[in-house]
Amino acid sequence: MTTIEQRPAAYETIEFDHNSGIEPALHYFELFKSMKHLPFFRITVGPVGHWVFTDLDIIRDAYQSPDLLSSSAIVPTQPEPPYFLIPEMVDPPLHTKYRQLLSPRFSPGTIAALEDKVRARCIALLEPLAARGSCDFVKDFGSHYPTTVFMDLMGLPLAEFDQFMAWEDAILHLTHEEDPDGSRAYAAQVAVMEYFKGLIADRQQDPTDDLTSFIVNGRIDGELLAEQDLLFTLLLMFMAGLDTVTQQLAYSFLHLATHPEDRRRIVDHPEIIPDAVEEFLRAYAIVVPGRKATRDEVFHGCPISKGDMVILPLVAANHDPRTFSEPDKVILDRKPNPHLAFGAGPHRCIGSHLARREMRIAFEEWHKRIPDYRLADGGEPREHGGMMGMHNLPLVW
Repeated sequence: MTTIEQRPAAYETIEFDHNSGIEPALHYFELFKSMKHLPFFRITVGPVGHWVFTDLDIIRDAYQSPDLLSSSAIVPTQPEPPYFLIPEMVDPPLHTKYRQLLSPRFSPGTIAALEDKVRARCIALLEPLAARGSCDFVKDFGSHYPTTVFMDLMGLPLAEFDQFMAWEDAILHLTHEEDPDGSRAYAAQVAVMEYFKGLIADRQQDPTDDLTSFIVNGRIDGELLAEQDLLFTLLLMFMAGLDTVTQQLAYSFLHLATHPEDRRRIVDHPEIIPDAVEEFLRAYAIVVPGRKATRDEVFHGCPISKGDMVILPLVAANHDPRTFSEPDKVILDRKPNPHLAFGAGPHRCIGSHLARREMRIAFEEWHKRIPDYRLADGGEPREHGGMMGMHNLPLVW
């Protein structure tokens, strides 16, 4: 139930750009965390600016209020997006039907059956890497491991890895300066959908057991999806599956490379790894989703107007001091840990079980082979904004 305070509200307007360019690692995290004393504020970036919520309860409620805060636009500087991602940009009740279509392929049991395959992929990447004594974690492991797992899940040829990553980078990681009107990101989305057109025709003619075949031959209300809806659905699978776990792992390993006491606990007590995964998800939540207001409303004191864009930085919610004791400290065995790293409400991340499994296996297998590592001397790990992510992470051991 949405809590609405029917009263005018004072608010601050701040010059605050959460996608200004490539910055030192954790710059954008600290930016959001520095504003957590304000439950909401307005920022001036973009053509008209937009709202930012930082309070965990407000963010959770926003996720659970699709009638007021629609997912029809998810990038705050694009209130009229030229693209349509399914089911991310679909509101209930239609969204529910898409979730019901996709859920069997992301259920706990289905993902558990992938354990051996995911572990084998991880080990195959780590064995030659461990002997090198150094790497750029993002380039040499973080981008390959979850990306190739998901490519295999979708039935995408691993030989196309470099092209897929180039598209992914253009869609998700360009700054305002690099792509001020979003045209480069949109062009990459179009290229991905052109690629999927051929794959759709192939899987309709000769279906296999991969996720692409499952979607292409799935039905909603007894009907196959139209080609355009298939393209938008596969585009979202591509975007979500090829980047998010990469970045969660990168921030986790940045922390462990700079906090030897936490790294040693994981090496000596691997049984805490599942709890550690949850804590890294909390502490370094990367997703900053947008929503578009459908009407005028005072929402938890925030005077929203119809058409306003709102962003919901999950890192701010996960550092709310009213919910988490010592929120800025990583506590590997933190309990309870009611974080929102996967969102909430109808759009809660459908891939959460796969993400957790990939992270757990990566922690287990990496630390069996590379127990002691640190930042390379003179290494300068950097990150990009938007959906936050590590640009590089030089490690040595």
